[in-house]
Amino acid sequence: MKTRKLTLCAMFLAAALIVFVIESQLPPLAPIPGIKLGLANVIILMAIFVIGRKEALLINILRIVIGSIFAGNVMGFMYSLAGGLVSFAFMSIVSLFLGKDKLWVISILGAIGHNIGQILVAWYVTELSYIFWYLPVLMISGIITGLFTGITAQLTLKRLDGVKKVWR
Repeated sequence: MKTRKLTLCAMFLAAALIVFVIESQLPPLAPIPGIKLGLANVIILMAIFVIGRKEALLINILRIVIGSIFAGNVMGFMYSLAGGLVSFAFMSIVSLFLGKDKLWVISILGAIGHNIGQILVAWYVTELSYIFWYLPVLMISGIITGLFTGITAQLTLKRLDGVKKVWR
């Protein structure tokens, strides 16, 4: 990995961790468990388009591992890892067909993927099939939060287009 790309990866990882830590200190959006904005995903979405999918995947995994260490929550790690990997798979595949101008769509699908990953872990842990009844609630929240994070990432990337030339 070239020094410049490695530096960008470190910057994106640091930004994702900072956003994750700040968001973890905010009060819940709703009284319903499992609903949060997922602001660190803004950084991952940007990384997909700025430095590439493989590097963004590595940043995502490292953010989940290090963030879970900061939070000290083993169960949270399992949910985050499953949600993060499914979400990244959705976003990575869809980003092959949609560009930066449709980042909000990619983000919504990523948020839905994250919810699916978390529900699958909850089902595995609890062995209760009725946990899937919670999925529609999470889907609605995923659409709303995914739209917000996607628009944020899209607008930020648009502003950074001039700066990106310096990064390469």
